[in-house]
Amino acid sequence: MNSIIKLNIMQFSLIYLLLIIILAIMKKSKINQMKFLIVASLRMTVQLVLAGFILTYVFKKPHPLFVILYLIAMIIFSIGRVLSKNREINRNFKIAISLSLALSGLFILAYFVLVVVGESFFNPQYTIPLAGMIIGNSMTGVTLGMKTFTENLKSQRNRIDALLNLGVEPKKILLPFVNSALETALLPTMNNMIGMGIISLPGMMTGQILSGTEPTTAIMYQIAIMIAICTSVCLTVFCALNFGYRTLYNERNQIHF
Repeated sequence: MNSIIKLNIMQFSLIYLLLIIILAIMKKSKINQMKFLIVASLRMTVQLVLAGFILTYVFKKPHPLFVILYLIAMIIFSIGRVLSKNREINRNFKIAISLSLALSGLFILAYFVLVVVGESFFNPQYTIPLAGMIIGNSMTGVTLGMKTFTENLKSQRNRIDALLNLGVEPKKILLPFVNSALETALLPTMNNMIGMGIISLPGMMTGQILSGTEPTTAIMYQIAIMIAICTSVCLTVFCALNFGYRTLYNERNQIHF
């Protein structure tokens, strides 16, 4: 199988011409997000270029400390992103989210690298890219789950108050909201799994094939990472919401959110 074709700067720059199509559609449709698209594209480019330089150095000089620092940076950034979208929740709920995201992601990552792949956890070639997919998708799942949970609570405030006045326990009131949010958080990942192989070839598999990996090997890795991602999203959101919702009521059965 042929090795991947390396792009020069000129070839790479041509991809940005496609943004003109998006900008034209936005202008015609009167969508006021053109500035956001440009900023997002530039920010993505800068962040990925910096990540590329860092990873190149780490891969050339692999050391456990570099892997640990990179993982810490990933976790801190992902926690910061989730909490920035949920500033109104209480401190203990934030702790529940942070610990769920960090511990669940690291557990699934360690299982994948050590048990499934059979590599050292400190091998940056496997740990860092896999961590990005697992922790990144968990971050998205928690963000979606929390959005659904908080919005449903606010929209059903009158109903919740009525149930409390009737003497219903806060746990019985809040658990359906938790379960609904978990379901919503899982749907995007499960929809991706349903469409893979027929509707789309996922990024990890495509990247491996382009780099010269046998399709059968790429397929096995893709199946494995999708199951790992789905598990990590489910575990993270489940723990975050199930530990977090308990912080919303006190011993006098009063709910505060």
